[in-house]
Amino acid sequence: MKKIFKSLTISALAFLLSAPIAMAQKNEFNPVQTGVNSLNIAPDARGASMGDLGVASDPDVNSQYWNPSKYAFAYSQGAVSLSYTPWLRKLVNDIFLANLAGYWKLGSNDNQALSASLRYFSLGEVTTNDNSGGSIQTLNPYEMSVDLGYSRKLSEKFSMGVAFRYIYSDLGFSDSYAGDQTNGASAFAADISGYYTSYPIIGRNECQWSWGWNISNIGSKLSYNNGEDPAFLPTNLRLGTSFMFPLADYHTLALSLDLNKLLVPTRPRESDYDTSTTEGQQAYLDALEDWENMSSISGIFKSFTDAPGGASEELKEITYSLGAEYSYNQQFFVRAGYFYEHADKGNRQYFGFGAGFSLNVLRLDASYMLATAQTSPLDQTLRFTLTFDMEGLKSLLGK
Repeated sequence: MKKIFKSLTISALAFLLSAPIAMAQKNEFNPVQTGVNSLNIAPDARGASMGDLGVASDPDVNSQYWNPSKYAFAYSQGAVSLSYTPWLRKLVNDIFLANLAGYWKLGSNDNQALSASLRYFSLGEVTTNDNSGGSIQTLNPYEMSVDLGYSRKLSEKFSMGVAFRYIYSDLGFSDSYAGDQTNGASAFAADISGYYTSYPIIGRNECQWSWGWNISNIGSKLSYNNGEDPAFLPTNLRLGTSFMFPLADYHTLALSLDLNKLLVPTRPRESDYDTSTTEGQQAYLDALEDWENMSSISGIFKSFTDAPGGASEELKEITYSLGAEYSYNQQFFVRAGYFYEHADKGNRQYFGFGAGFSLNVLRLDASYMLATAQTSPLDQTLRFTLTFDMEGLKSLLGK
């Protein structure tokens, strides 16, 4: 009996479904292809409600995903959060992302922190069929990652952080009849990040202006099918800034901007070569082989110069997030934002909306995604985040 699915099939399907289906037929459609695409999904409701941003926003418990170096400037001694996101809910009802994150400040100088997170992305239940349509077996493919981070203030205004991550992607299956066994793929990766914050005086008001950057998922390639289908990790460069200013007593407004670029080389397209000739066919096959054999570190540098259309094509690979957050006394929050990705690179375009409510110990955030691109299965995506503040809990128990 022949193998019915390659292990990458489910991962590729999940990626393609995240872009409007109508775009898949256009020749210009050429998204950057990676493995473990779930690592690109924003885990928390706060960042998602502002258009998927957070590299320079005020530190919170979910900074591990956006920018681990922000933990050094966190206001609380420690916190833990749990986030849940039903994914592609317009198409299926059993795909979801769950994320657990936390941090703890170290020492008496309030200048360093340890952080960690655990992500679990379930692709639901998948049934494989043979050529006659008969059911073979039922799968429950998933992807997960666990990481540990450390951040430290290098000055009163600047901090840096690192995170080390283990990634596992189990998308395969076994065929007991043919003795065919497909193993999961694993990889190790690291993040390096920085965060700068200052408090300029504008008029009579003290504001906060922050900058941040994070290079995430720098690591080895994933080896699916025992190395037959290597895949790049979604190595990503995130840059951003945030400006917070008071509107009145107890009222503040923060405006933020994030830019993202995947540091992964673009897979060669057959349409960019004259395959009507033997030379053109060979040139395409050589380019494809070079792409498949390229190391992840070489791919990072190649990602800035490999686009067929030159600089204009490279600019298409940058995504933009613009968001705002209103806060009343740091207890009630209203947020909104917009995410833009070029149509040729995935066409994810959507508004995010959300709100949050914080007590001494507990904080609840929710977000809602409204897609602007037609036929997008990401439309109406919900996220929920529940946060427990350890300092507030300690004070409550002390009383």
